Amino acid sequence: MKSTYLGYIIFKERILASRMMVIWPLLAIFILFSSWGLSDPKANLPADIIVDSAYDVMFTSTAFIIFSATLGAVLISFDGISRDKISGVLEIKLSQPMKRSNYARAMVIGHWGAIFIPVTVLNILSIIVIWYRMGELPTIEEVFIHTLGTALLLLWYTTIQLLSSSIAKDMGSSIAMGIGAWMLFTLLWLIVTTVVAGISGVGVENLNSEEYIRVEAMMDLFSPNGVYHHLLEMPLDDIDRGTSPLYIVLAAIAWSLIPLQLFILRISRLKP
Repeated sequence: MKSTYLGYIIFKERILASRMMVIWPLLAIFILFSSWGLSDPKANLPADIIVDSAYDVMFTSTAFIIFSATLGAVLISFDGISRDKISGVLEIKLSQPMKRSNYARAMVIGHWGAIFIPVTVLNILSIIVIWYRMGELPTIEEVFIHTLGTALLLLWYTTIQLLSSSIAKDMGSSIAMGIGAWMLFTLLWLIVTTVVAGISGVGVENLNSEEYIRVEAMMDLFSPNGVYHHLLEMPLDDIDRGTSPLYIVLAAIAWSLIPLQLFILRISRLKP
Protein backbone atom coordinates (compact mmCIF):
# COMPACT_ATOMS: atom_id res chain seq x y z
CA MET A 1 0.00 0.00 0.00
CA LYS A 2 1.46 3.35 -1.03
CA SER A 3 1.99 5.93 1.68
CA THR A 4 -0.10 8.54 -0.19
CA TYR A 5 -3.08 6.19 -0.33
CA LEU A 6 -2.66 5.30 3.33
CA GLY A 7 -2.50 9.01 4.14
CA TYR A 8 -5.79 9.50 2.28
CA ILE A 9 -7.43 6.66 4.23
CA ILE A 10 -6.29 8.19 7.52
CA PHE A 11 -7.46 11.63 6.39
CA LYS A 12 -10.89 10.28 5.42
CA GLU A 13 -11.23 8.44 8.73
CA ARG A 14 -10.30 11.49 10.77
CA ILE A 15 -12.29 14.08 8.81
CA LEU A 16 -15.45 11.95 9.25
CA ALA A 17 -14.82 11.15 12.92
CA SER A 18 -17.44 12.16 15.48
CA ARG A 19 -14.99 14.52 17.22
CA MET A 20 -15.19 16.78 14.16
CA MET A 21 -18.72 17.67 15.29
CA VAL A 22 -17.00 19.57 18.10
CA ILE A 23 -13.97 20.81 16.19
CA TRP A 24 -15.89 22.34 13.25
CA PRO A 25 -18.06 24.64 15.44
CA LEU A 26 -15.01 25.52 17.56
CA LEU A 27 -13.06 26.58 14.49
CA ALA A 28 -16.01 28.42 12.96
CA ILE A 29 -16.70 30.44 16.10
CA PHE A 30 -13.09 31.55 16.51
CA ILE A 31 -12.15 32.13 12.86
CA LEU A 32 -15.34 33.58 11.37
CA PHE A 33 -16.50 35.57 14.39
CA SER A 34 -13.06 37.12 14.88
CA SER A 35 -12.94 38.20 11.22
CA TRP A 36 -16.45 39.61 11.48
CA GLY A 37 -15.66 41.61 14.60
CA LEU A 38 -12.22 42.87 13.59
CA SER A 39 -13.44 44.01 10.17
CA ASP A 40 -16.11 46.21 11.72
CA PRO A 41 -15.11 49.87 11.12
CA LYS A 42 -16.86 50.82 14.39
CA ALA A 43 -15.10 48.18 16.50
CA ASN A 44 -13.45 49.52 19.66
CA LEU A 45 -10.02 47.92 19.55
CA PRO A 46 -7.02 48.49 21.86
CA ALA A 47 -4.74 51.33 20.79
CA ASP A 48 -1.90 48.96 19.86
CA ILE A 49 -4.11 47.04 17.40
CA ILE A 50 -4.33 48.85 14.08
CA VAL A 51 -6.64 47.45 11.41
CA ASP A 52 -6.35 49.43 8.19
CA SER A 53 -6.46 46.69 5.55
CA ALA A 54 -7.84 43.24 4.84
CA TYR A 55 -4.52 41.61 5.71
CA ASP A 56 -4.41 43.49 9.00
CA VAL A 57 -7.66 41.74 9.91
CA MET A 58 -6.23 38.37 8.84
CA PHE A 59 -3.05 38.98 10.80
CA THR A 60 -4.83 40.09 13.97
CA SER A 61 -7.26 37.17 13.84
CA THR A 62 -4.37 34.69 13.83
CA ALA A 63 -4.46 34.87 17.62
CA PHE A 64 -7.79 33.06 17.43
CA ILE A 65 -6.44 30.60 14.84
CA ILE A 66 -3.55 29.74 17.14
CA PHE A 67 -5.93 29.08 20.01
CA SER A 68 -8.52 27.03 18.13
CA ALA A 69 -6.78 25.37 15.17
CA THR A 70 -3.74 24.15 17.08
CA LEU A 71 -6.02 22.74 19.78
CA GLY A 72 -7.97 21.04 17.00
CA ALA A 73 -4.74 19.46 15.72
CA VAL A 74 -4.12 18.05 19.20
CA LEU A 75 -7.67 16.68 19.50
CA ILE A 76 -7.50 15.02 16.09
CA SER A 77 -4.07 13.42 16.57
CA PHE A 78 -3.88 12.52 20.27
CA ASP A 79 -4.82 8.85 19.72
CA GLY A 80 -3.17 8.44 16.33
CA ILE A 81 -0.67 5.89 17.65
CA SER A 82 -1.67 5.18 21.25
CA ARG A 83 -5.12 3.80 20.36
CA ASP A 84 -3.70 1.26 17.91
CA LYS A 85 -0.92 0.39 20.34
CA ILE A 86 -3.40 -0.44 23.12
CA SER A 87 -5.73 -2.44 20.85
CA GLY A 88 -2.91 -4.41 19.22
CA VAL A 89 -3.76 -3.08 15.75
CA LEU A 90 -0.45 -1.23 15.53
CA GLU A 91 1.49 -4.49 15.46
CA ILE A 92 -0.53 -5.61 12.45
CA LYS A 93 -0.09 -2.28 10.66
CA LEU A 94 3.66 -2.19 11.21
CA SER A 95 4.01 -5.76 9.93
CA GLN A 96 2.67 -4.76 6.52
CA PRO A 97 5.09 -4.62 3.53
CA MET A 98 5.69 -0.88 3.85
CA LYS A 99 8.67 1.02 5.15
CA ARG A 100 8.00 2.36 8.60
CA SER A 101 9.25 5.76 7.51
CA ASN A 102 6.55 5.86 4.82
CA TYR A 103 3.96 4.76 7.37
CA ALA A 104 5.03 7.58 9.70
CA ARG A 105 4.78 10.16 6.91
CA ALA A 106 1.33 8.86 5.93
CA MET A 107 0.20 9.24 9.54
CA VAL A 108 1.39 12.85 9.59
CA ILE A 109 -0.15 13.72 6.22
CA GLY A 110 -3.50 12.11 7.04
CA HIS A 111 -3.91 13.75 10.44
CA TRP A 112 -2.57 17.10 9.21
CA GLY A 113 -5.01 17.14 6.29
CA ALA A 114 -7.95 16.52 8.63
CA ILE A 115 -7.31 19.82 10.42
CA PHE A 116 -5.81 21.84 7.56
CA ILE A 117 -8.77 21.41 5.19
CA PRO A 118 -11.42 22.70 7.66
CA VAL A 119 -9.19 25.62 8.68
CA THR A 120 -8.52 26.54 5.04
CA VAL A 121 -12.22 26.40 4.16
CA LEU A 122 -13.05 28.68 7.08
CA ASN A 123 -10.17 31.03 6.23
CA ILE A 124 -11.57 31.39 2.70
CA LEU A 125 -14.98 32.18 4.19
CA SER A 126 -13.35 34.70 6.51
CA ILE A 127 -11.84 36.47 3.48
CA ILE A 128 -15.34 36.71 2.02
CA VAL A 129 -16.53 38.14 5.35
CA ILE A 130 -13.74 40.73 5.29
CA TRP A 131 -14.58 41.64 1.69
CA TYR A 132 -18.26 42.07 2.63
CA ARG A 133 -17.47 44.19 5.70
CA MET A 134 -14.57 46.28 4.36
CA GLY A 135 -14.98 46.13 0.58
CA GLU A 136 -11.34 45.07 0.32
CA LEU A 137 -9.48 41.86 -0.43
CA PRO A 138 -5.94 40.83 0.57
CA THR A 139 -3.38 40.41 -2.20
CA ILE A 140 -2.49 36.99 -3.62
CA GLU A 141 0.92 37.22 -1.93
CA GLU A 142 -0.69 37.93 1.45
CA VAL A 143 -3.14 35.04 1.07
CA PHE A 144 -0.27 32.73 0.07
CA ILE A 145 1.87 33.67 3.07
CA HIS A 146 -1.09 33.36 5.43
CA THR A 147 -2.07 29.94 4.03
CA LEU A 148 1.51 28.65 4.00
CA GLY A 149 2.15 29.83 7.55
CA THR A 150 -1.08 28.26 8.80
CA ALA A 151 -0.30 24.99 7.00
CA LEU A 152 3.14 24.84 8.62
CA LEU A 153 1.80 25.69 12.08
CA LEU A 154 -0.75 22.86 11.90
CA LEU A 155 1.91 20.49 10.55
CA TRP A 156 4.17 21.26 13.52
CA TYR A 157 1.45 20.67 16.11
CA THR A 158 0.22 17.52 14.36
CA THR A 159 3.71 16.05 14.30
CA ILE A 160 4.39 16.98 17.93
CA GLN A 161 1.12 15.36 19.01
CA LEU A 162 1.75 12.19 17.00
CA LEU A 163 5.23 11.99 18.50
CA SER A 164 3.67 12.31 21.96
CA SER A 165 1.11 9.64 21.05
CA SER A 166 3.88 7.26 20.00
CA ILE A 167 5.73 7.79 23.29
CA ALA A 168 2.71 7.63 25.62
CA LYS A 169 1.61 4.32 27.10
CA ASP A 170 -2.10 5.13 26.91
CA MET A 171 -4.45 7.68 25.38
CA GLY A 172 -4.79 9.62 28.64
CA SER A 173 -1.08 10.32 28.90
CA SER A 174 -0.98 11.02 25.16
CA ILE A 175 -3.50 13.85 25.31
CA ALA A 176 -1.92 15.10 28.54
CA MET A 177 1.45 15.43 26.79
CA GLY A 178 -0.14 17.11 23.79
CA ILE A 179 -2.16 19.57 25.85
CA GLY A 180 0.95 20.25 27.94
CA ALA A 181 2.96 21.17 24.84
CA TRP A 182 0.05 23.25 23.53
CA MET A 183 -0.25 25.14 26.82
CA LEU A 184 3.51 25.76 26.94
CA PHE A 185 3.65 27.39 23.52
CA THR A 186 0.21 29.06 23.58
CA LEU A 187 -0.26 30.21 27.17
CA LEU A 188 3.06 30.01 29.00
CA TRP A 189 5.65 31.07 26.43
CA LEU A 190 5.35 34.70 27.50
CA ILE A 191 6.48 33.66 30.98
CA VAL A 192 9.44 31.76 29.51
CA THR A 193 10.35 34.81 27.42
CA THR A 194 10.11 37.12 30.43
CA VAL A 195 12.37 34.84 32.50
CA VAL A 196 14.98 34.70 29.73
CA ALA A 197 14.82 38.48 29.35
CA GLY A 198 15.33 38.94 33.10
CA ILE A 199 18.30 36.53 33.12
CA SER A 200 19.77 38.43 30.16
CA GLY A 201 19.60 41.69 32.11
CA VAL A 202 16.71 43.15 30.11
CA GLY A 203 14.10 44.97 32.17
CA VAL A 204 10.67 43.33 32.10
CA GLU A 205 8.72 46.24 33.56
CA ASN A 206 8.17 47.58 30.03
CA LEU A 207 7.24 44.86 27.54
CA ASN A 208 7.27 47.40 24.70
CA SER A 209 10.91 48.40 25.09
CA GLU A 210 13.25 47.76 22.15
CA GLU A 211 15.48 45.48 24.24
CA TYR A 212 12.57 43.27 25.32
CA ILE A 213 11.11 43.16 21.79
CA ARG A 214 14.47 41.87 20.48
CA VAL A 215 14.57 39.15 23.15
CA GLU A 216 10.94 38.27 22.40
CA ALA A 217 11.69 38.01 18.67
CA MET A 218 14.64 35.72 19.37
CA MET A 219 12.63 33.50 21.74
CA ASP A 220 9.81 33.27 19.19
CA LEU A 221 12.14 31.29 16.94
CA PHE A 222 12.01 28.48 19.52
CA SER A 223 8.19 28.36 19.54
CA PRO A 224 5.96 27.18 16.67
CA ASN A 225 3.52 29.99 17.45
CA GLY A 226 6.35 32.52 17.41
CA VAL A 227 7.71 31.35 14.06
CA TYR A 228 4.15 31.50 12.71
CA HIS A 229 3.91 35.14 13.78
CA HIS A 230 7.30 35.88 12.24
CA LEU A 231 6.15 34.44 8.91
CA LEU A 232 2.92 36.42 8.89
CA GLU A 233 4.73 39.65 9.80
CA MET A 234 6.79 39.55 6.59
CA PRO A 235 4.22 41.43 4.41
CA LEU A 236 3.74 44.11 7.10
CA ASP A 237 5.91 47.20 6.62
CA ASP A 238 5.08 48.69 10.02
CA ILE A 239 6.35 45.69 12.02
CA ASP A 240 10.07 45.03 12.27
CA ARG A 241 11.39 43.24 15.32
CA GLY A 242 14.93 43.07 14.01
CA THR A 243 14.93 39.38 13.09
CA SER A 244 16.57 38.42 9.80
CA PRO A 245 14.24 36.64 7.34
CA LEU A 246 16.98 34.02 6.99
CA TYR A 247 16.64 33.08 10.66
CA ILE A 248 12.86 32.88 10.29
CA VAL A 249 13.11 30.58 7.28
CA LEU A 250 15.69 28.38 9.00
CA ALA A 251 13.49 28.16 12.10
CA ALA A 252 10.49 27.17 9.96
CA ILE A 253 12.55 24.46 8.25
CA ALA A 254 13.84 23.20 11.61
CA TRP A 255 10.33 22.98 13.06
CA SER A 256 9.20 21.13 9.92
CA LEU A 257 12.04 18.59 9.90
CA ILE A 258 13.16 17.91 13.47
CA PRO A 259 9.83 16.75 14.99
CA LEU A 260 9.09 14.77 11.83
CA GLN A 261 12.44 13.00 11.89
CA LEU A 262 12.03 12.25 15.60
CA PHE A 263 8.60 10.76 14.87
CA ILE A 264 9.95 8.66 11.99
CA LEU A 265 12.82 7.46 14.20
CA ARG A 266 10.36 6.60 16.97
CA ILE A 267 8.11 4.59 14.61
CA SER A 268 11.15 2.82 13.11
CA ARG A 269 12.26 1.64 16.55
CA LEU A 270 8.82 1.06 18.03
CA LYS A 271 8.06 -2.40 19.35
CA PRO A 272 4.26 -2.76 19.60
